[in-house]
Amino acid sequence: MGASPSAAGYTLALTLPLPYDRAVAAVREALADQGFGILTEIDLASTMKEKLGEDIAPQVILGACRPPLAYRALQADPSVAAMLPCNVVVRSLDATTSKVEAFDPDAMLSFSTGQAITEVAADAKQRLEETLTALRTAHPTAEEESRRA
Repeated sequence: MGASPSAAGYTLALTLPLPYDRAVAAVREALADQGFGILTEIDLASTMKEKLGEDIAPQVILGACRPPLAYRALQADPSVAAMLPCNVVVRSLDATTSKVEAFDPDAMLSFSTGQAITEVAADAKQRLEETLTALRTAHPTAEEESRRA
């Protein structure tokens, strides 16, 4: 079983039984395995602390991009650039658990239509779901482990 839609409805979500630093490393590796590179990285906790003096749980936004998909999307609709790259968030839930959320590429379809955009969104979503499935397989929760036994 891979990603599940989040309650928000516009992300693909997965909870990992990993501490934050290990989860970030695992997500980077799984994205790379699907052909995504990381173009941007925003450390939300340090940004909120620096800009507002507020403390939040450790979390990072990774701007993931698979250049062939981005190029196809831009050729179909240059305005899609406003929705690039694919944001993937890793957030610490506690000392041993992290949440991964990726923007669901299907959400792009509410802003831009056409066969090419539909195909790019489907490809990106499949790759993101495969990323999350690989993470879940490599790092099952205790409940998932007990079901496998």
